[in-house]
Amino acid sequence: MAGHSKWSNIKHRKAQSDAQKAKVFSKMVKEIMTAARAGGGDPESNFRLRLAINKAKAVNMPADNINRAIKRGLGEVGSAQYENILYEGYGPGGVACLVETLTDNRNRTGSEIRHIFSRNGGNLGETGCVSWMFALKGLLVIPKTDGVDEEKLLELAMEAGAENVYPEKDCYEMITAPEDLESVRNYCNGRVSVESAEIVYLPKNTMAVSEENKDVVLKLIEELDEHDDVQNVYTNIDLE
Repeated sequence: MAGHSKWSNIKHRKAQSDAQKAKVFSKMVKEIMTAARAGGGDPESNFRLRLAINKAKAVNMPADNINRAIKRGLGEVGSAQYENILYEGYGPGGVACLVETLTDNRNRTGSEIRHIFSRNGGNLGETGCVSWMFALKGLLVIPKTDGVDEEKLLELAMEAGAENVYPEKDCYEMITAPEDLESVRNYCNGRVSVESAEIVYLPKNTMAVSEENKDVVLKLIEELDEHDDVQNVYTNIDLE
């Protein structure tokens, strides 16, 4: 699964530095609201909410915004009801795509996602057409800093109960079972710096595409990611 989350990492760093914070904050609000509605407003007892809050803090979302989102999720103030829908499809060159959304209008969102696929040389598929190519995992991103090397991190991963560690250009990616993410993160905190921790879909295998198709696929991912209802985009493209 090495190299699986490069686009996710690029997106994460982009969100911290560019002028699209309003759009990023809007997506974080929906995620926090949905997590609070599903499991309550206490992050200590609601792991999904705790993850959503951590992601919001990672993009410097103000505490007032986070608290308002929790209240909206609990129904203390008026808000829309959001539904989590996973769309599946193929990009140019047969690249598999999973598109995770939160929407208050599934018909509108489905139509718009289909249109984005079509105008970028891809096609939206049926449920199950590509999801079998991915596995739901916990992912911790650990920056490459002084004193952190792969051998020591592998030892730490084994002690913590993680599955594996993969080196990337400027970070390490520690993979866990979804249910182990919290305990692994807690074990790692204080021992290494954890940049982010989240539940993600990782491709079981990646595929290489031509340079021409790679540019078009990245454009497709970018347009999907820009959609207001899209929370995450996962693909099996090899970005090396």
